[in-house]
Amino acid sequence: MRLLIAGGGTGGHLYPGIALAEEVTARPAGAVLFVGTARGLETKLVPAAGFALELLDVSGLNRVGLGNVVKGLGRLPKAFLASRAILKRFRPDLVIGVGGYASGPLVLAAALLGYPTAIQEQNSQPGFTNRVLAVFARRIFVAFEDAKEFFSANKTRLFGNPVRRKFVTAVRDVDRSVADVARNVLILGGSQGAKAVNDLVVGAAAVLAQQNRLPPLVHQTGAADEARVRERYAAAGLADRVEIRPFIDDMPTALAAAALVVGRAGALTLAELAMMARPAILIPLPTAAADHQTRNAAEFQRAGAAVVVEQPTATAELLASRIAELMEAPERRTEMSRHMATLGRPDATREIVDELERLVDPRREGSASPGGVTAGETAK
Repeated sequence: MRLLIAGGGTGGHLYPGIALAEEVTARPAGAVLFVGTARGLETKLVPAAGFALELLDVSGLNRVGLGNVVKGLGRLPKAFLASRAILKRFRPDLVIGVGGYASGPLVLAAALLGYPTAIQEQNSQPGFTNRVLAVFARRIFVAFEDAKEFFSANKTRLFGNPVRRKFVTAVRDVDRSVADVARNVLILGGSQGAKAVNDLVVGAAAVLAQQNRLPPLVHQTGAADEARVRERYAAAGLADRVEIRPFIDDMPTALAAAALVVGRAGALTLAELAMMARPAILIPLPTAAADHQTRNAAEFQRAGAAVVVEQPTATAELLASRIAELMEAPERRTEMSRHMATLGRPDATREIVDELERLVDPRREGSASPGGVTAGETAK
């Protein structure tokens, strides 16, 4: 299958696309092309993953102000023509949008030209682009039960978020016996550094230390915030009591060693927590588009897998209380872990690609593709 993956901008959009690309290219005659913008993370992440990337000059139309909306609309005709040219060159069997600016014109152009199209929505609250494209998509893949209400039931499949092969393999191979004696609280401050989360945790650690209830902490700060967080721990007299890490390469092992995780409620973070079955305290990012992290976190809390602390009303004392309550209740953490495991979908990537191939199958049986190539020819 020749798959064109449109979109990007953030890791939350890109990593599911890269997971799909890995699965497609692992199969016979699999080929993948990404299309994104020069302003997104795709310019770094896609080539680093070994995949080809083409760029569109397109920008956002939602939550960007009137002036930027006008500029964005002005770019659309050129982006649409560029999308048609890319489709003609690559001749995909199918186009899937993963959210982000480039997803809109590319998936729309593909649908109008008769290519099979699909979208993959990572969050419980769909983004603006995917809500618009849902009208044109033949399949809509969602990761949260709540997201189904926004889309046509006959086109929607609840498969979960695709996770990269490296993580799935590491989850399978990790020493799970570590989890039986896990004592750490793992703080996920984000790869870019979630300053509000980092500050709340440092404050909570100081409160817990004063109460003689501070558990071992492993704090991933994000590289950009590492120095500042180290200074704050030092000022609180806790420099020797917290393991500070700017970035964690082997996340499955770190999660296995954690009795409790504190972090944001991004879709991929939640997918990884579910696959490792780790109980969590979630602090949703309140400025996330359409407040999707709050909805993500609420679904995990309803399932009994996590406790939610809302950032606008959070204090160091409140977070300290939640951490202490859970760390002093191993039976409750075990129950949360059991519920978290039910949310894991390790086969999501395979299931989505299987469904994409089923969409392509009629073309492969001999009908002509929009690019003038028969299905049999594209598979050679």
